Amino acid sequence: MLQAPKFYLPFTVLHLGLTYFLMAGLISCGNFSVSGISAIGANVTPIRELRSQPDSNTTVYIQGQVEKIAPLLKKQAYLVKDGTGKIWAITNQTNLQVGDQVVIKGQIRYRSIPIAGKEYGEVYIEEK
Repeated sequence: MLQAPKFYLPFTVLHLGLTYFLMAGLISCGNFSVSGISAIGANVTPIRELRSQPDSNTTVYIQGQVEKIAPLLKKQAYLVKDGTGKIWAITNQTNLQVGDQVVIKGQIRYRSIPIAGKEYGEVYIEEK
């Protein structure tokens, strides 16, 4: 009967251990939190931070889940939520569904809505 060389078992264990540590290292390099690096490699801004920059025309990336859809004339509005809040995003994309995970690049906008002396304005993202 043929027997494997005596160094075969330690060599296999070494390869398995090395593979494990390399894979663990690669996985730990990813940032799976809501505010960090998205799959496209761009900085994603947490939605709660957008409230402090109304109408700044700053271009940002948001990442989250589509919660609601509101059809507009030539565009769609999607309510996107992440772990920090919710914001409406107006875009030309028409193929998104409730529950889809999205990354949207757009400019921060603010629409003033004064009613009976009170301000009910809303910050939103407009995709360009």
